[in-house]
Amino acid sequence: MANHSEQNDPIDSTDSIDPIDSVNSLDSIDETLVTLRTPAELADALPYLLGFRPEESVVLIALHGERGRFGGRVRLGIPGRAEDWPPIAEQLAQCLVGGCERRGARPDGIVAFLCAEPVGAESGQQVMERLRPLAQVLRTACGSLDVPVFEVVCISAGHFWTYCCPNKQCCPPEGVPLPRPGTSVLAAATAYAGVQAGVTPREMRARLTPWESAAVTDQEAALDAAGLAIVHRILKEDGHAEVAADTLDLARRIMARMTAAPPVSDRLEADLQDDDLLAHDEAAALIIGLQDRTTRDQAAEWMEGDTAPPALRLWRALARRCVGAYGEHAAAPLSLAGWVAWSLGDTTEGQEALDMALCADPGYTFAQLLRHACTAGLDPEPIRRCLRRERTDRGATAVQPELPLPAEPVAPAAEPLDVAPRRRRPTRPKGGTGSRAADRSSTGPQNRRRTIRRAARNDT
Repeated sequence: MANHSEQNDPIDSTDSIDPIDSVNSLDSIDETLVTLRTPAELADALPYLLGFRPEESVVLIALHGERGRFGGRVRLGIPGRAEDWPPIAEQLAQCLVGGCERRGARPDGIVAFLCAEPVGAESGQQVMERLRPLAQVLRTACGSLDVPVFEVVCISAGHFWTYCCPNKQCCPPEGVPLPRPGTSVLAAATAYAGVQAGVTPREMRARLTPWESAAVTDQEAALDAAGLAIVHRILKEDGHAEVAADTLDLARRIMARMTAAPPVSDRLEADLQDDDLLAHDEAAALIIGLQDRTTRDQAAEWMEGDTAPPALRLWRALARRCVGAYGEHAAAPLSLAGWVAWSLGDTTEGQEALDMALCADPGYTFAQLLRHACTAGLDPEPIRRCLRRERTDRGATAVQPELPLPAEPVAPAAEPLDVAPRRRRPTRPKGGTGSRAADRSSTGPQNRRRTIRRAARNDT
């Protein structure tokens, strides 16, 4: 694509977008044909093609036919070491081409994107130059498979550059500003079809990250009290069944409370509203109760229909309440959030939530199994059928559990809450939080909390 005029080298996006391997993509846009002719249109289209805005990523998209119909796509974080670029480029090229061949349609070409933000005093143009060798090894790797790379676009600091056009008039060295989001033809077509470009992975993680505010102390105290009370109840005769029933009933009531709340379009404001609708003691009781495997599996049945959206909101809110020493407890609500998001068709949030669940507890089997299926691009329907069958075997008569009407007026929780912060800390790395994890003693409150978790769950 050396010539970027409006009359030459169009690339079409049609209703046959096909996710390949561990690929995130849009659902099809029925009976819609959008023609992309310039690098500017390609750069603007990327979030709509992936379903989210990539960060620090290399993306390859397959093109099919004479008009360059979009097909499969693969994405990977840009390796920090330049010596890793050649093998990574080969793996990405083989993954994309091999995946397309398994679907019976070898690509006729590829479009590549390099997305990275400046570090420190670095400019966008310097980012582009730093990544130029990566663009070249991508072209070489794809060419070795007899699939040409028609275009490589670098996106950084609100601008884009193309590595394939020597014309400084249309592709100046300082880059070209990205079009204003939502103003392109593709944006209009996807909005009409009900498809959104989505948020960045960082924004998704922020919705699931524990609080850092003055409310943390009160929430941690509520978790301490709930843990002791629930373990005491479980040890009584028939106590396990009673705790499970109470946990699920409380979850239903809070989901109904969230459903009845006024709709909020802004994601952050919606999360803050959900935080206000959930009291500390309620969140603590649910977090501890969901450590039990059978209770968690029954909650996972709220995966479709009208029940799924409020369930996803609740699981996000509970993940934000796993504060302090209760970080491991987040594995349950994070796994449920990932499962429901994936079941609803949002593979990107599903993967992010399941990744965070495994950061909270690397050995959490439920998250391991779901993440493997989600990243492999499998259909979640077989899992839904299994959960429906489990519900039927218990003698449930309804296809979906009905949410009860809230017993109290819909209003923020009576207990005053310190509003959750707008900036939350990043997810913890695997294995704990470094020196803090290493300094935990074998006795004391933190050890007691781990004992509470083990007692409250069934071989999770």
